[in-house]
Amino acid sequence: MAARLCENGSGQYHCTHGNQTLETSCVLLLIMLGKVFLDFFMLQVKPKNVKASFMGYFCISVALLDLTLLLIFCFIFCFEDFALWGMRFTRYHICLFTQITSLTCGILHYPVYLVAALDYYTTVSQTSQFSKRGQKLLYVFAVVVIWISGFFCILKVPAVYEELEIQKSVSPYQCPVSASLQSYSVSCAMVLLLGTALLARWKEVVTTLLSARLVSISSQPALMFSYTSNTTTCFKWQLLSRLLICFLGTWAPLVVLQVVVVFLGARIPAYVDMNVPWLYFINSFLLAAVYWCRCHEVELAEGTWSSDPFVSWKFCFVPFDNENTEPADEPGVVIVIC
Repeated sequence: MAARLCENGSGQYHCTHGNQTLETSCVLLLIMLGKVFLDFFMLQVKPKNVKASFMGYFCISVALLDLTLLLIFCFIFCFEDFALWGMRFTRYHICLFTQITSLTCGILHYPVYLVAALDYYTTVSQTSQFSKRGQKLLYVFAVVVIWISGFFCILKVPAVYEELEIQKSVSPYQCPVSASLQSYSVSCAMVLLLGTALLARWKEVVTTLLSARLVSISSQPALMFSYTSNTTTCFKWQLLSRLLICFLGTWAPLVVLQVVVVFLGARIPAYVDMNVPWLYFINSFLLAAVYWCRCHEVELAEGTWSSDPFVSWKFCFVPFDNENTEPADEPGVVIVIC
């Protein structure tokens, strides 16, 4: 039947666009498969003793949402055309679900980053009065509210329905998805702030990096930096240099990627842009900003440094954790476990 349809004129049209639909579904399925693998890989490699935070719970929710979408896509892709609960599902719904998810993720960047920043700003000095169980319940509640609010805003806006219908009528066998203006603006702001900080402290950053040596402590690799106490340099400026070293030393590939995205003006689909590696990247940036803003109020305890699963911020406050440390003319040593 399919072979005969492809032989005549009308069948050629049906066969060609049927193949286009199949190819589009395959591409979306493969992209989501790679995204799910990347999400759960990051969740698996992070340390287990990480302090509970809003961003940590939101990362888990993103991974679970991606996994759910992948399972739905696989089910639709395998059965192609079926009815469930009185609704008919076809491969077009793979594109429709992708578009709705993309629109939702595109408007969540600002609220998620704002809530995460407020969370760290209020907890970095250990001034929060909530119990650990109460904090976890609050984080779960906040994550659920943000996702429900995002989907509600997208599905209740009439312009969204009109846009989806226009896209379907103009290109019924393709799947155009929206990019996130919020994510792009965040990338621009991060590149601008990091560039400004590097221009202001590049001499000290370069000097510290040139003094680095790789050593082994208890069979673990470690970086050893030498430093010289400088009473003429403001404490916050010295801290900024160390924050830059820690952040760029961990996330340099993603920083380079952000620079490329900003200068090329690339528009990444919003459903791809909202992923666990990107969220942990933002998480480290927010923590560095909070540590710098509240540097004199940071609680110097082991539990403080476990907020970030990928960056060891303790190095930034050594030997700053002792206000009575006397200035020394000879260089000292700071060791950071890799």
